Amino acid sequence: MARRRAHKYVPLPAATLALVLAATACGGDGDASADSLQVWIMEGTNPDATAFFDAVNDTFTGQTGIEVDVEFVPWADAQDKISTAIAGGTTPDVIELGTTFTPEFADAGALHDLSGHIDDPSRFQQEMYEMGVIDDAAYGVPWYASIRSIIYRKDIFDEHGQEEPRNWAELRRTALDLAEAEEDMIAFPVPGSAQYSVMPWIWGGGGEVAVQEDDGTWTSTINSEEGRAGVEFFTGLALEDGLSTTGAVNWNEIDVMESLADEQAIMAISNSSNPKAIIESNPDLEGKLGVFVLPGQESGYTDSFAGGSLLSVFEGTGNEEAGRQYVDLLTSGEYFERWGEESGFFPAGVAEIEAYADSDDPLVRPFATQLLEAGRSTPAVPAWSRVEAEGVIVGMHQDILNGNATVEEATDSAAEAIERILNEGS
Repeated sequence: MARRRAHKYVPLPAATLALVLAATACGGDGDASADSLQVWIMEGTNPDATAFFDAVNDTFTGQTGIEVDVEFVPWADAQDKISTAIAGGTTPDVIELGTTFTPEFADAGALHDLSGHIDDPSRFQQEMYEMGVIDDAAYGVPWYASIRSIIYRKDIFDEHGQEEPRNWAELRRTALDLAEAEEDMIAFPVPGSAQYSVMPWIWGGGGEVAVQEDDGTWTSTINSEEGRAGVEFFTGLALEDGLSTTGAVNWNEIDVMESLADEQAIMAISNSSNPKAIIESNPDLEGKLGVFVLPGQESGYTDSFAGGSLLSVFEGTGNEEAGRQYVDLLTSGEYFERWGEESGFFPAGVAEIEAYADSDDPLVRPFATQLLEAGRSTPAVPAWSRVEAEGVIVGMHQDILNGNATVEEATDSAAEAIERILNEGS
């Protein structure tokens, strides 16, 4: 099974980005022309992407007379490829950008403002929409969304009389009981290299990764009593309760998914696109998986990171109008929904997600509920990419799991680093 690998984004230094943008300030249009449209799409999200875009492009050409050339770009190469294209004045007309990529390029002036062409911004999942907005200008349109909830082995839960946990205490108790009953399995992996698996516990405990104060400065409360309580709960599942495995300190989200597919793990935080991939990898798990929304500390739900991709149009190509039309085609109607069905991700529209939340599919409905009721994004500021590039949250988490720092020490260091990076970049 082809799996989408985790990617690490390394942002351009601000001075470098400013120089390359200045070099194309007059609007280099590369190979673009009025009768052709250049589109870059990230590779691996949809295994049927070629057939999908053949259909989209036939429709677009029939409507506009404009031919479309789609190039699939590996996530790992995207930053360098985009930077080189900007420097050389050879940017495409339309590009897919991850939600955490968009603010930096938008702030630098590389992207075209689409706000006047989005008929109804409220129809999109708002956490994602806001990731593309700077000073009321919209530099990206939400395309597809993902969220993290808990995938579990329903057959093992049923065999041992367990029910879906409704709060953190029940989650821990259930994992402990199942660890005792299934000694050869990992009850709850705690991955060290998966920052989006850590964030829910910070938020759920009552901490904030970063918030902007009225005076414009950024503050992180990861090291507050509430933030620490969340971090301590999650790391404690491994360190105090022995519910994970020592090797998981280096696991990313793909490793966690593989542990479920290989029938090593009983339950784990996992992405909404993963049940389909897990069953494709191991058909024996058909009918044996379940999903539940991340439970709240006491009741309700715990917020989870809502990610995915936006579609943007580059500034200065001369094809902005055609680019806007192409983005409209992908983010509404038949193709909006079809991409979600084929890829396993959600269309990033509220009505579309609500339809999934009302569905009878037990592997889809909880994720859609999580996305609608308890989805969060990282701060929509250009400097956030540096926080991720420096591995601040991953470093904090691994320091605790490896015994190199206490929860107090590690959260203090993380909060200090986040505040330094965001306040330097603001």
